[in-house]
Amino acid sequence: MPLVQADRLTRIGAALLRAAGATEEEASAVAAGCVGANLAGHDSHGVIAIPTYIDRIRVGHIVPGAEWKIVQESPTTTVIDGHWGFGFHVNAKAMQHTIEKAKVANVAACTVFRQSHVGRLAAYPMMAMREGMIGVATADSGRSPKHVAPFGGREARLGTNPISIAVPSDLDAPFYLDMATSAVAAGKIQLAAARGEQIPTGWIVDSEGRQTTDPRQFRKGGALLPLGGTEGYKGSGLAAMVEVLCGLLTGLGFGVEPSGRHNDGCFMAVFNVAAFRPLNEFKREVAEFARYLKATPPSEGSPGVFYPGEVEYLREQQRKVSGIEVEDATWDKLRALAAEYKLAAEFDAA
Repeated sequence: MPLVQADRLTRIGAALLRAAGATEEEASAVAAGCVGANLAGHDSHGVIAIPTYIDRIRVGHIVPGAEWKIVQESPTTTVIDGHWGFGFHVNAKAMQHTIEKAKVANVAACTVFRQSHVGRLAAYPMMAMREGMIGVATADSGRSPKHVAPFGGREARLGTNPISIAVPSDLDAPFYLDMATSAVAAGKIQLAAARGEQIPTGWIVDSEGRQTTDPRQFRKGGALLPLGGTEGYKGSGLAAMVEVLCGLLTGLGFGVEPSGRHNDGCFMAVFNVAAFRPLNEFKREVAEFARYLKATPPSEGSPGVFYPGEVEYLREQQRKVSGIEVEDATWDKLRALAAEYKLAAEFDAA
């Protein structure tokens, strides 16, 4: 697998997206978001997704340059129609708008509908975190094809429905949660298939409802399992609640719409810490809490305790220096797109 520096990978991704019709701002947002996911170790949401986004532009499922429109709002709430624009671009604007409202009203929330895949969900709550606020985001895929079987079932009827919460602190590594409510993100199955790797038992079932370690079975009528293993009703219940916030509250609905158009719905909220207690005190205490967790004696065979967000930060520092491994199948797709768009020279020089 080629080892590619982050800045080069970002330039390649942005160039391909621009060639496919994205505006400069959109292409930069999507490429930076994908490479940011790679840096954090979430390769399932990294540049592996760029060829899919370009396919969706070609069939009209993503509309470059789409209007970003507020359709309803109050001093503390906003409803936003993305008009099928790039989720990375639309959702970032929605979160920034919500942050500005929280600066005035201390608490604010928004719903976003009709936008494409939003990428790594943590990117949005972390915007609030950097402003001294607590950010919360949940997302689902509207009525686009589902990937997760409800607990006890074998047919996919839920999305991976992630939840992310980011909290300001005095720590070097940000303190945040970013998790799917499925056993694993769907992109990790795609990644394993692209790399020719087996997957752990407990990630998916095949079309007959049998657990399997073959990631190829996922595309043959299989389904992801909910988070929690034998206690998967917990992940299934969380996913159902995210579906209510992001599918029903946004008006996207539930079930599957036959066109297969990917339609991320999001619910996001921001809480101004200073409205509850002095920000500096809170940030200091969050850091103390994180160190308290890390001081826990490790269990047998464990490298020790990491607080939420720490592993991603450490991986990012490492990959900024060493580069990002891109699986051959993805690299070949990016190279083929570069040739198609007559960007081969830029691809090799990027």
